Amino acid sequence: MKNVNRILGIGALSMMMMACTTNPITGRKSLQLANDQEIASMALQQYRETLTKSKVISGTTAAKSVQNVGARIKNAANNYYRSIGRESDLANYQWEFNLIDDKQVNAWCMPGGKVAVYTGILPISKTDTGLAVVLGHEVSHALAGHGNERISQAMVAQYGGAIIGSTTSGQMATIFQQVYPIGAQVALLKYGRSQELEADEMGLYLMSMAGYDPREAQPFWQRMESSSSSSGTPEFLSTHPSPENRRADLNKHMPKALEYYKNAGGKI
Repeated sequence: MKNVNRILGIGALSMMMMACTTNPITGRKSLQLANDQEIASMALQQYRETLTKSKVISGTTAAKSVQNVGARIKNAANNYYRSIGRESDLANYQWEFNLIDDKQVNAWCMPGGKVAVYTGILPISKTDTGLAVVLGHEVSHALAGHGNERISQAMVAQYGGAIIGSTTSGQMATIFQQVYPIGAQVALLKYGRSQELEADEMGLYLMSMAGYDPREAQPFWQRMESSSSSSGTPEFLSTHPSPENRRADLNKHMPKALEYYKNAGGKI
């Protein structure tokens, strides 16, 4: 029996190692055991439910900005993944960008590319470039598979090696509902610090590839920090790194971001 358990343990470990995914933009490795297509399907259902219960704004200047900036970020991602031969990574993405009338200072992107921006964040983003900081960051969470990573962590914590390769639809639905609580704001999904920092880095590059000046990222985060000191921490910042760590990381990645910006036709 001990030998059988040992063999099963080795097999599970081997499968977990094979399930490690490397982010093609940042190089970070993460464990992603879940089926992306299944996650995207559940996310779509949750997204539709959220839109049904919300006041979605369309046709206004702000709504058009969300659509336009989102399209540029999406196209930049598509072009980059195509250029490195990994366009298949985005096969399950069906992008959608909506503006929701809500005072929350927040925005989020579900697995599969379903994006919501709340009107409460617009006074802080101020411009399309500020909005590109927001959307670049949130789209990066989806592209990096952070939802899959959090679900995978929950899978291992609850079921251990036994769950690997044998997840039932019911088990997956239960785990998904724990990570994205049904009936709650989808934004309640909590990312870890390493995931937030990766979204910062990746988002900086994506906005640059899309032709938005990455040097505007620092002023945006400063405005966000100022808003939190006057009205409490927004949901958008609830699990984010400290301002000092964020500033240091943005400065570290800025030279590479400026190269992307220059290649996209931006003025240095």
